[in-house]
Amino acid sequence: MKTTMNFSIKNNNMKMIIILLTFLGVAQGCEDTDNTYYPPPEQSEVAAKYYLTTPDKSNLLTLQTNGIFALTDNNNFTINVSEGTTYQEMDGFGYTLTGGSASLINAMSTSARESLLQELFGTGENSIGVSYLRVSIGASDLDATTFSYNDLPDGQTDENLTNFSLNPDMANLIPILNEITAINPDIKILGSPWSAPTWMKSNGSTIGGELLPQYYSTYANYFVKYINGMAAQGITIDAITIQNEPENPYNNPSMVMTAEQQKTFIRDHLGPTFQTENIATKIILFDHNLDHPEYPISILNDATAKSYIDGSAFHLYAGQIDNMSVVHNAHPDKNVYFTEQWVQAPGDFYSDIRWHIRELIIGAPRNWSRNVLEWNLAADPNSEPHTDGGCTECLGAITIDGNNVERNPAYYIIAHASKFVPAGSIRIESNYSTELPNVAFKTPNNKIVVIVLNNSEAQETLNINTSQESITTTIPAGSVGTFVW
Repeated sequence: MKTTMNFSIKNNNMKMIIILLTFLGVAQGCEDTDNTYYPPPEQSEVAAKYYLTTPDKSNLLTLQTNGIFALTDNNNFTINVSEGTTYQEMDGFGYTLTGGSASLINAMSTSARESLLQELFGTGENSIGVSYLRVSIGASDLDATTFSYNDLPDGQTDENLTNFSLNPDMANLIPILNEITAINPDIKILGSPWSAPTWMKSNGSTIGGELLPQYYSTYANYFVKYINGMAAQGITIDAITIQNEPENPYNNPSMVMTAEQQKTFIRDHLGPTFQTENIATKIILFDHNLDHPEYPISILNDATAKSYIDGSAFHLYAGQIDNMSVVHNAHPDKNVYFTEQWVQAPGDFYSDIRWHIRELIIGAPRNWSRNVLEWNLAADPNSEPHTDGGCTECLGAITIDGNNVERNPAYYIIAHASKFVPAGSIRIESNYSTELPNVAFKTPNNKIVVIVLNNSEAQETLNINTSQESITTTIPAGSVGTFVW
């Protein structure tokens, strides 16, 4: 408002001067002089598009019609974006499609389900373009019950995996994945096991225990059967992690796997089996918290194991996001991924948006991550379904109640990136500020995207300088803006 008022005063004075000069005859006879009044740049004259989410929810990924102007001389903090300095290619942004999420979506009416899936995975104006999904290999704790693809009565074993079957996922998960891949055939899918079949484990339970060494080769073949079985259903598994949260023995399901055990399993069993069976699916380590970067580094230090490995995956329930760079710097020829973070029900929009945007959407890519995934696409109003002993407070990115859909913090957290930064985008250089953390990308269509968080308690005015255009803009306190050229 202050800027507009100053322009208005200046332009009124200009008009008065022109009228006075004309009256005095000074301007007479100057027929070639252009006395047309040219107004200052307005929103409509700026090429950049500005999408805003505010903590009070008055803006939810809302395209702005003001608050953005062509850059003029000022003393504001400037984000300088350099396309000449490039970092990692992005694989995408998305969620974990749990079995519970799939069951809720599948229970919707045909029209409601189709509309929701287009919104989530399509590329239209009203879609958010999710480009990466994580699914569980067997049950996660957000399935209604525990299961593997080779469950047997107590005391029985099946080393040849003759009883292997994807039937537990045929009712909900696989049909929903088929609908999603019809919308986006290029979506990347990561598979993660919460537990091996209980008969392969040291305690015979879905909770805790370890994979018995005599079943390492059998379990490697279990992964092969899973990948080939999903392919037969038209679903490509781009990558697998070896074990979800291998240092967590308390979830249901869960299984403990030390770094030494994971190294031996990959080096001597899974890697050679994938090679023999011509499996192209990537092998990714760890899939747990950033307080223990030494876990994946110790495995990558083994040259033979490393030869089979694409990279390492992380969560942030402990540790700090820049430990992703610690792992990257130790082995810069291997990738890093961010694969899970929950939002605790009932959610706190103000703090959830700020923390997740700062640490994950901005922080993870700035520390070399090729993706960012929030935990749990959907739950019902009671944070169900879940297993006995599974997460009882995991808020879905959406809450599904019949055909009704409520969009929660994680929906907007991911959407601020997924809608504008498709797979194949490249992270590019931008300078950082603790008050205005940001990250920049160049898309396959040569668009520049800058995501900025106002991490302060007051409205901030800043500049963004790009090769396409330089702008001045304002971002309310605690809000996130995505700028697209």
